[in-house]
Amino acid sequence: MDGIVLLKEDHKTVEKLFKQFEKAGEEACAEKRKIVDQVIEELTTHTWIEEKIFYPAAREAAPDTKDHVLESVEEHHVVLWMLSELKGMDPEDERFDAKMSVLMENVRHHVEEEEKEWFPDVRKAMGRNRLTELGEQMEAAKKKAPGEPLAVPSAKQ
Repeated sequence: MDGIVLLKEDHKTVEKLFKQFEKAGEEACAEKRKIVDQVIEELTTHTWIEEKIFYPAAREAAPDTKDHVLESVEEHHVVLWMLSELKGMDPEDERFDAKMSVLMENVRHHVEEEEKEWFPDVRKAMGRNRLTELGEQMEAAKKKAPGEPLAVPSAKQ
């Protein structure tokens, strides 16, 4: 699978979880906790492989994407801190749903920018073989990704 396709598949997985959360209802605290835990795992792994593998390769192949990459890293920073807060938060806390709502808005904005504004440029610059190579590297790296959101590099920046 090519690297951009892999990232888009991750985006779809997270969006499905967001929709489940939105449909869960106000009283479904246990279900929401389970969904949020899955979101934390998915987004922590996703941001880690992007930052460790995809973003450096994108900057090298398509130098014009530098500003997009830098903005994306800053967006990751915000998302990772929110994930770390959600990780320790009681789903019955009155701010839990609000925090998740803000997280979803941030992630949806980030995904839209990546997919529409700069993935096409990266695809053009890299070509199929390089993207396939990256996809394999990212898939393998998922197994090594940290489980803790604040262990992702951009969380510390």
